Amino acid sequence: MTDTPSQPRDPGTDDPLVTFRGKTPYDDYIHASVLSSLQQPLTEDPHEMVFLVTTQVMELWFTLVVHEWRAARDALVKDDHESAMGALRRSISAHHALNDSLGPIARMTPAQFNGFRAAFGAASGFQSAKYRQLEFLLGDKSRSLMNPQRDDPRAYAELEELLNQPSLYDETLVYLHRRGLPVPEHVLERDVSAPYEADPEVEEVWRRVYAGPQNDPLLDLGEALTDIAELVMRWRGDHLLATRRAMGAKAGSGGSSGVAWLEKRAARPVFPEIWTARGHV
Repeated sequence: MTDTPSQPRDPGTDDPLVTFRGKTPYDDYIHASVLSSLQQPLTEDPHEMVFLVTTQVMELWFTLVVHEWRAARDALVKDDHESAMGALRRSISAHHALNDSLGPIARMTPAQFNGFRAAFGAASGFQSAKYRQLEFLLGDKSRSLMNPQRDDPRAYAELEELLNQPSLYDETLVYLHRRGLPVPEHVLERDVSAPYEADPEVEEVWRRVYAGPQNDPLLDLGEALTDIAELVMRWRGDHLLATRRAMGAKAGSGGSSGVAWLEKRAARPVFPEIWTARGHV
């Protein structure tokens, strides 16, 4: 933090410090002035500022969710159940905020969206490197979806690392195995760079957890993952609806099919056996 000593004040007053040399300690720490300088509309349309701020806020929430999921995954590797649960619970709060952040643009009309859409050219949300990290941590891996970052060495390297590492769900299953549950070897030894596919033997593992003692810490883990999966599915659905509302069935700006592509992505399962096991309890 930059050294910004204040001017002397009367020690008997309760007034906060209000005079600093240079930036305030708040700005030094939060970098609010940097954040406020990042909105650079390319048109005079008032809705473009709404779109920019909302999208940038969502990127910040992606960053926090990714941070917490990595922390939870790494804690499970160490058999640190308490720390893993703490990170998962924090991520759930963050994901609620992420989902709510769609609000300012969720009801944008086609005319309002068209007022600035041409300005961002080929830019598209599917190019978000941080959101791709989020999906990789869920186990939804795809090397082809890293292509937008191919000429960005840092972003590509971060995605490459997550592609080749076990996902949060992979490490959860390894953790369940260490706790004595019969997670099959072919799942434990799978190629973690490939998308996770549902397995009936993993479904049976979760059935045992959910049919067992209701105070089992592993059931709490399953419920935290269920909360996350539900929030991810709601995010995908709300994003799809906001896009359909703003642009209908038009092609996406980044070359995708737009709503049709989002529909396909929204249908992808999240921690599938946690859901299907419920039908057998």
